[in-house]
Amino acid sequence: MKKLAITIILVGLLSLLGCQDLLECIINRRPELSDNPLEIAFVNNFYTETITSEIKNEPFDDGYYYNFFITGELPPGIEYYIDYRNVIFEGVPVVAGTYTFKVNLSVSQADNYEDECENRFNDCDGLCAESISKTYSIVVN
Repeated sequence: MKKLAITIILVGLLSLLGCQDLLECIINRRPELSDNPLEIAFVNNFYTETITSEIKNEPFDDGYYYNFFITGELPPGIEYYIDYRNVIFEGVPVVAGTYTFKVNLSVSQADNYEDECENRFNDCDGLCAESISKTYSIVVN
């Protein structure tokens, strides 16, 4: 009797969540931003640093669009640009201090996307999560 109840609950969950979405979260495919702290910058010296991104447990993570949005304060003299899956910071800082900002990344499938697969329970992109945010700091001495 207990096995039957567990089976009914499991079947119910799979029908609500969709088997694909459940497998996506077991495999844990999700976007990731590098954890490495950014190097220290020095006033009036050229600075360059990169934040990398990928999709965890996805061998074909080049098959996604990567959309970055950065909020917060960068050191005066430092700018950033996006190079596909990387956020690159470059420039010559002019004011010492600690500058904190947040990098938001959202991804979406670029190729082989099938609209007929999408429904309210399954978006068919193979991901458990589609976005991530991390806070970083650049220290300027």
